[in-house]
Amino acid sequence: ALCATALHGGHQSGAFNLPRPDEFKPPQECPVFEPSWEEFADPFAYINKIRPIAEKTGICKVRPPPDWQPPFACDVDRLHFTPRIQRLNELENVADEGGFDIVCRDRRWTAIALKMGFAPGKAVGSHLRSHYERLLYPYNLFQSGANLLEPTLPVDTSDKECKPPDLTERQHFVEPTESCCNSAHRAKWMRAEVDDLVVQSHTHLSEELLLKPVIQIAQLPCNHLLYSIPFKSLMKQEPIEPVSEADKNKSRYKKKTSIDVDLYMCLVCGSGSDEDRLLLCDGCDASYHTFCLIPPLHDIPKGDWRCPKCLAQECSKPQEAFGFEQAYRDYSLRAFGEMADSFKSDYFNMPVHMVPTELVEKEFWRLVSTIEEDVTVEYGADIASKEFGSGFPIKNGRFKVSEKDEKYLNCGWNLNNMAMMDPSVLTHVTADICGMTLPWLYVGMCFSSFCWHIEDHWSYSINYLHWGEPKTWYGAPGFAAEQLEAVMKKLAPELFQIQPDLLHQLVTIMNPNTLMSYGVPIYRTNQCAGEFVITFPRAYHSGFNQGFNFAEAVNFCTVDWMALGRQCVDHYRLLHRYCVFSHDEMICKMASKANSLDVVLASAVQKDMKDMIREEQDLRDKVRKMGVLHCEQAEYDLLQDDERQCAKCRTTCFLSAITCPCSPGQLVCLHHIQDLCSCPLTNYTLNYRFTLDDLYPMMNVVKQRAESYDEWASRVTETLEAKLDKKKSLSVFRSLINESESKMFPDNDLLRQLRLVTQDAEKCFSVAQQLLNGKRQTRYRCGGGKTQSQLTVQELRSFVRQLYNIPCSLPQAPKLKDLLNCIEDFQQHSEKVLMDEATGTAVIQSLLDVSFDFDVELPELPILRERLEQARWLEGVQQTSAQPSTLTLETMRRLIDQGVGLTPHPSVEKAMAHLQELLTVSEHWEEKTSILLKARPPPSIEVLSEAAEKVVGIPAYLPNCMMLKDSISRAREWLQEAEAFQDGDSIPLFDELSDMVIRGQAIPVQLDPLKHLEFLVAELQAWKESAAKIFLIKNSHFTLLEVLCPRFEVGAGSPKRKSKKAKDCSKKKMVKLDCLSDVEKALLETKDTTSALATLGEVRLREMWALSSLRAANESKLLPTADCMDLKVCVCQNPPMGAMLQCELCRDAFHSVCVRAPSDSRSAQAWLCPDCRRSEKPPLDKVMPLLASLQRIQVRLPEGDALHYLVERTVSWQHRARQVSASCGLPDLEENFTTSPSPWNRTSHDQMVFYTEQRCIPLQGLSVELEELMVEGLLLQVSLPEITQLYHVLLNGLGTHHTHGRTSQNPVYFKMLRFLSLQDGLKKEVVNGVEKKAKRRLEREALETERRDKAKKLQNKRQKMNKEKNLERRAASTSSSPRSDFSQSDDSEEEMAMCPAEGCQQPEGDEVDWVQCDGSCNQWFHQVCVGVTAELAEKEDYVCVSCTISDGR
Repeated sequence: ALCATALHGGHQSGAFNLPRPDEFKPPQECPVFEPSWEEFADPFAYINKIRPIAEKTGICKVRPPPDWQPPFACDVDRLHFTPRIQRLNELENVADEGGFDIVCRDRRWTAIALKMGFAPGKAVGSHLRSHYERLLYPYNLFQSGANLLEPTLPVDTSDKECKPPDLTERQHFVEPTESCCNSAHRAKWMRAEVDDLVVQSHTHLSEELLLKPVIQIAQLPCNHLLYSIPFKSLMKQEPIEPVSEADKNKSRYKKKTSIDVDLYMCLVCGSGSDEDRLLLCDGCDASYHTFCLIPPLHDIPKGDWRCPKCLAQECSKPQEAFGFEQAYRDYSLRAFGEMADSFKSDYFNMPVHMVPTELVEKEFWRLVSTIEEDVTVEYGADIASKEFGSGFPIKNGRFKVSEKDEKYLNCGWNLNNMAMMDPSVLTHVTADICGMTLPWLYVGMCFSSFCWHIEDHWSYSINYLHWGEPKTWYGAPGFAAEQLEAVMKKLAPELFQIQPDLLHQLVTIMNPNTLMSYGVPIYRTNQCAGEFVITFPRAYHSGFNQGFNFAEAVNFCTVDWMALGRQCVDHYRLLHRYCVFSHDEMICKMASKANSLDVVLASAVQKDMKDMIREEQDLRDKVRKMGVLHCEQAEYDLLQDDERQCAKCRTTCFLSAITCPCSPGQLVCLHHIQDLCSCPLTNYTLNYRFTLDDLYPMMNVVKQRAESYDEWASRVTETLEAKLDKKKSLSVFRSLINESESKMFPDNDLLRQLRLVTQDAEKCFSVAQQLLNGKRQTRYRCGGGKTQSQLTVQELRSFVRQLYNIPCSLPQAPKLKDLLNCIEDFQQHSEKVLMDEATGTAVIQSLLDVSFDFDVELPELPILRERLEQARWLEGVQQTSAQPSTLTLETMRRLIDQGVGLTPHPSVEKAMAHLQELLTVSEHWEEKTSILLKARPPPSIEVLSEAAEKVVGIPAYLPNCMMLKDSISRAREWLQEAEAFQDGDSIPLFDELSDMVIRGQAIPVQLDPLKHLEFLVAELQAWKESAAKIFLIKNSHFTLLEVLCPRFEVGAGSPKRKSKKAKDCSKKKMVKLDCLSDVEKALLETKDTTSALATLGEVRLREMWALSSLRAANESKLLPTADCMDLKVCVCQNPPMGAMLQCELCRDAFHSVCVRAPSDSRSAQAWLCPDCRRSEKPPLDKVMPLLASLQRIQVRLPEGDALHYLVERTVSWQHRARQVSASCGLPDLEENFTTSPSPWNRTSHDQMVFYTEQRCIPLQGLSVELEELMVEGLLLQVSLPEITQLYHVLLNGLGTHHTHGRTSQNPVYFKMLRFLSLQDGLKKEVVNGVEKKAKRRLEREALETERRDKAKKLQNKRQKMNKEKNLERRAASTSSSPRSDFSQSDDSEEEMAMCPAEGCQQPEGDEVDWVQCDGSCNQWFHQVCVGVTAELAEKEDYVCVSCTISDGR
């Protein structure tokens, strides 16, 4: 049950805050270790590593790495336990003042109350006396036996019912008054509510299960004394028959009868009166008045009652143990947690997680020291993990471990594994010691405690707090164990007299401040969840829990424990305490498998065994001398431990024991031979497990195993202590470490020292090698991040000294000494260089290059690097200043920025000032020139020249200033060009003028002639727009130049006839005039208008020849004999069909649906196809003003030259046409001309699938000259009435007049023919020589082109082509058709491709020379086939053989 009689109501008054003189002062903190993962891997190695530090405090705390979090494997629902009850106070203070009577006589109650810490108040001493007399005084009397003495006071015989003095006082209980302290007052009124509190504590479910540690306590007499909590006496009682309550009362009170009147008398007062108040003892039938007992009984006790004598007799028996009594309620872990949290939160009146640990600690020790507050808590201690399961996961356990947590199954820090790991000595114990090797579970609550104790056999212990609130620990180091025991014995000697091993029972606690006041070193720690606490051998420890928590602990023993383990057995022998296992048996078991022992363990076993054999030999010799003669071997390792315990000291015997026939089953150790029995020693038998001859070989085997380690350890010690030239090399150290690993030597201090020295030597070796090799080494400062650092020179000196001081000999030591000397020389040289201000970069760089071989931190290096940067900067400034063309503003700014970042120096500052001044001036003029160049209107050339003169002396590259100079230069050149333009005799071209204007506009200088030139360009643009409006058809794709120039893209035919004079220029270089761009380029390249007109004349000849070929080809394909479906006509390139239109110029047929039909079929104008009708053909009177305005502007442009040529061509044609009209008497233009279908079309209409809608000029019988006149008239892009007149004349010229039944030709037509023939002869004589040459050249060019294109095509078809040529010749000679010209044109094309010479040699290649016959055939021959050279062909006329014969030459 939970007894908390003084928990409510009082703590809000500030009891926790009021300072007290005896307030608990926390001891010093114990060490806390945080191993790395590498260290944490081996628990025993790590514990051995920290042992030198931790064993000085007795306890230590270990925090695992943060990621080490084993799962909690205990079955919470299955775990049920019954806790122990712990009362936190007992009072034994009055005995120290002399006893009850002396304190009452001397009136010391008030002094005692003040000594106990009570505040002075009214009647505080009286209240304390009342409590003592009622509760503890009877126990003191009973303990001393005073209550069993006969009364010494006189008794009045006349009054048989006399009572001892103060009996009335003993029979009445005096309640404390209100003047009591607050705590006592709380105890009074809280006692009535305790039952309700207990029920509430057990039924209230805590909302949050706070898992924190707890501990328990009980207290002794005064504030500084020891407190012991006794177990209930385990009294052996005889079985009693069940008796009813009435029978018990009847037997207990003696009824007075006539037979035995005074047989029952009170043994205290000796009177038999008041029989109804006489009690009979159920043990000895003695009689006592209820009011004579101390303390008096007010009511008859229920059940069995024992008198003081029986109680004294029972209590005089040896007591087995003291301790905490068990509670009566069974808890589950959840129920206990709810109870524990409810208790703590109610006690401190705040949530459990908000209570400070310091407050709980002070309150715990206050409760231990307080007499009036009876606080009882429960502790679930020593719960066997074997029964309920460990908190750690185990193999094949009920708890299923996840894959990621399987590592905890075999982890050494898993307490299920630790005790039985190889480094633990307990693995060699064969007896059942599961109490030490299996973990125990501990479920604590607030204030539950574990008292001062040491572990069994002085072993190690390790405690892990799985979860919950902290557990507060107190510990004393092992060397202070005897001192602590002495203090406790001094303060409570009677308890140790009754039970010498009291401190082993975990029932005694003492305030750490009390122990510290006696000089005992005490350390404390708060163990939080997830932390380990390790206690070291013979280290006393105690503590309490801060709240609800769950912990687990186990024992283990290491090699260093061996010697202490034997001391512990000797200590137990003195205390007559049982041993958990036999130490000697364990040693012998280990010796029996010496070859498998660790060498360190073997060494420890050998030493322990040596002491064991020596002691055993001494004892056996002593026994023999005492007279024991019988010896017998006994297999004690086959007996249970309780069957071979010494009857005197309870030590478990193994090596030997003494037995006597008179006491079968009883034995004693050799130390207590006198305590076996009273028989003569000669009757005793010495029972032994091994003879001494058996033990020595066992020890030698262990010794041999251990000596290998000892020999190695001796060599290690010698190596580590070597001096000067006796030092060993690093390889020797490594070999020693390798030997320790191969022979599995222990990881002890010696090996760790060897490794440490070796590691230091290897580091020194590595650093020294790097220093000698000049390699950079990066080291990291602790906490400083990745900061590179190197050895300073001073550190290098220290390092060199260290190389000579380490116990290892390194070959780099003398070399490093030389390196140090080189570094010192470098420092001296650097100092001289830094003092010289004019040092060049080469010298500084050479010093820095030398420093690269020194892997040390040299203070001169940063200064040298700064000086190197300064020198490089100065050299850069000097180089750029020497080449002003590279010194830009950006370069100056960059140099200044670099100079700002340099360390100040006089030379740098001087150069910086010069650069800054130059930059300021340069920026000023750059800005000023930029303003001048961007000014609108632009400044004059004089202003810019003045500014340019001022920037000439600035030694820098200034883009704006350079642009200013360039602008002035370009302006002057432009002005000269403009002056030449204005003063020149030749008329400039428009493109030159436009280019000149564009260039002038790009010059940021005021140019006076520019406006005039811009005006001229604007006028020319306006002229071109006006001309385009007059000539161009709306939405036409032709340009103005295309319209005005003769057509140059018509067909690919060649002229039919060649003039003899044209041969003179056939070999000259010919101008390419294949497209508009060629014509435009040729016009631009001409020097004057005359040359331009000549060029256009060549284009006209091309136009006429090409159009003639095109007309012939189109007429040929439209012959009635042709297959119409194979023809490709019109813009759609489809066969002719239905109504067709025929162009008068190109003579091609067009579908009327594909082209725009004439608005009037009887129109006076000839119909032209879309390709032939290129312009609007304005009247000549509209064109002449255009030409006049252009001549006024005095600027040439290609369109102007073309218009000029067009006008001259038009006037020339008009003149010819008028001559023909005047000579022939043509009808007036106003005469209405009507058209009718042509006879050809009519006659062919029945034979063809198409017909033409309008009449065309019939070509049958039409002369070439008249046809050319009409064609050229239609080509003119100007409309003339003569063109229309000539069209109608030719359209009707071949028409017949039916007169009196006969047909006659039109006389006007014949007149025209005669006139044209005369004009043609005259024209031939007056033809301009230039035009003849041009014609000849064009003919030659066209011929050569056609010849090259067709030569290869016709080469493989020569026979076929010859046949066709013969047929065509016969047709030409016999036919009288007026369309023979078309056949001749076709023949000429074929003849041009084929040489008609007999025995043609068929020369190949692109450059084949041809010659034309100047006779009547006009055929072309290969020069090589007719034997004519190129020079002869140019100078003389050539007449072929056929023409020579036919002409009679």
